[in-house]
Amino acid sequence: MFVTPRKGGRGAFLPEDFVVPTLVAGPRFRIRPITVHDVVKDYGAVLGSLERLEGRFGPEWGWPDKEFTFEQALIDVAWLQKEGQLRRSFSYVVMTPDEERQLGRIHVAPSDKPSADAVVVFWVRADEEDSSVEKELEEFVREWVTTAWPLETVRFPGRDLRD
Repeated sequence: MFVTPRKGGRGAFLPEDFVVPTLVAGPRFRIRPITVHDVVKDYGAVLGSLERLEGRFGPEWGWPDKEFTFEQALIDVAWLQKEGQLRRSFSYVVMTPDEERQLGRIHVAPSDKPSADAVVVFWVRADEEDSSVEKELEEFVREWVTTAWPLETVRFPGRDLRD
């Protein structure tokens, strides 16, 4: 399961009046909050990328497990959806514009280090590794979380050398 780092208590980490983005659409992808309805495509994206994801996140994240089952995927996705409803962390699917294929995920959560407001983790499926979609998504995410979200300092574990 994806374990979000925590800063302080278990409550919301964003201002109550902040309207959390629910859809970002562009020519190459659509980004929207993950729901249990995404579990089939999400499971396929994760299974097809297990080795890459294990290398990206490592054992300290506790995800994905080598024995990742569909049932576990359903629990994970439902948990991520609930975390968003509670405003504790926010997880998004990155889909093709026609929503036929999941390209990856984005997670925005409180930082576990006092030097940052949030930690943002994102990934694309293994068959999109080093593609123009991955590069475009990285550029987009870095700008999006610092301009559309009330965040000043954001950590990008696994992508920045200092993390």
